[in-house]
Amino acid sequence: MSFPKKGKFFPKQNGYGGNGGSDPEIGFAAEIAAALRRSHGDSRAGVKIVASWTGANEKTVKNWFAGRYGPSGAHLVSLARHSDEVLETFLAAAGRHDLMVAVKLAAAEDAIEELLVAVRVLSSREQ
Repeated sequence: MSFPKKGKFFPKQNGYGGNGGSDPEIGFAAEIAAALRRSHGDSRAGVKIVASWTGANEKTVKNWFAGRYGPSGAHLVSLARHSDEVLETFLAAAGRHDLMVAVKLAAAEDAIEELLVAVRVLSSREQ
C-alpha cells in the first residue's frame, strides 16, 4: 500500500478511517484528543505548541486534536512528558490510576518546596 500521489487524506485501509466500530484506536484517539483540548483548547497556538513538543507536522497534530488519529508511541511519550492531561489519560487507559496519584503527590511536594524557599527568602529579607 502506498500513499496517493496527490491529495491531503490518509488512506482508509488498515484501520485508518473505515467504520471504526470495533477499532480500539478510535477510542484511544478520542481520549488523547480530549486531553489535548483540555490542556490547550482548540486554538492554533495549542497546535503549534504540541507540534514543537513532538516534532510532528501541524496537520498531524490537528488530526490528533480532532480525534481522527492518535499519536504514535514516540509522540505519545513526548506528549506525556509535557502534558499532565495526556499523562493522566494514558495512565487511566492503562488502568494505572495509582501511578497518577504518585505523580500528583510529587507535584504537590515540589510546590510545597518552592513555597518554603519563597518563605525563607522573605524571612531572611525581614531580618
